[in-house]
Amino acid sequence: MLPRAFICLLLFLVPSVFSRAALPQEIYKTAGDAKLTMDIDTPDDWKASDKRPAIVFFFGGGWRVGKPDGFKSQADYFAKRGLVCFRPDYRVFSRQNVTPDKCVEDGISAMRWVRANAARFGIDPDRIVACGGSAGGHIAACTFFTTAINAATDDKTVSHLPNAMVLYFAVLNLYERYSMSGEEVWPGMSASTAKKVSPLELMKKGIPPTLVVCGTADSNIRNNKLFVDKARKLGAKVEGFWAEGQPHAFIGRGDWFGKVMARVDAFLVGLGYLAPMPEDAPVTPVNVKGAKKGGKKGGGNK
Repeated sequence: MLPRAFICLLLFLVPSVFSRAALPQEIYKTAGDAKLTMDIDTPDDWKASDKRPAIVFFFGGGWRVGKPDGFKSQADYFAKRGLVCFRPDYRVFSRQNVTPDKCVEDGISAMRWVRANAARFGIDPDRIVACGGSAGGHIAACTFFTTAINAATDDKTVSHLPNAMVLYFAVLNLYERYSMSGEEVWPGMSASTAKKVSPLELMKKGIPPTLVVCGTADSNIRNNKLFVDKARKLGAKVEGFWAEGQPHAFIGRGDWFGKVMARVDAFLVGLGYLAPMPEDAPVTPVNVKGAKKGGKKGGGNK
């Protein structure tokens, strides 16, 4: 499907020496004492009068830890390709002592904020991608499937639904863990609440175009493949990219970052969100500092 194993990127350089243009960080939500920030990465030729596609990256970390720079490498790349990139912070257990449903609530608030400010940021409100890894992939998926959880301060007249999704090794069923154990898996979150934030329990028609990425040695692979199968039966345009033999958060391992970025790029080109790569574009492995060690540069988060 891909014309190249890697896209290169004179469009993507080592993060330690190269960074995309960025707008000033803003606060998109206040929840108790937490002031939740939004980092915004823009193309070099960005103007507020543009109407570009946008992508919102939700970091992973098991709903317990993590920071928005977990997807900085991907944001640098896609800003260079022409997208306006948003990286929201959200509450996590280690900092705010919250349960996963509150993480989802913040994700929904972030999507509303991006769409409400579309004109200010030069983006098309009908071309917003939700993307995330692991717990962040769960949050990205929930921005479409979860409708029963909303912050009291949200403007509910603004839709939080993404127009497309890219889900990296996402956790797609929290309720399953409760039903299997019969016990409270996450202290303070009931089984009924877990069901409200479990995409596989909430499957419905109208799922936007979605790319699901997962390693075949990841414990989430069964549910990721089940999600793709169920979505297709509902008529959705959903694609799966299965990395043979790879574990959870594999993107930072070896040359997988380049392979996955090429696949995501092709998916967004297919939607018309990106222009095709020029045929004479140089092709080399993507150089990512620390890639062989994994971690945040792969956008993975464990």
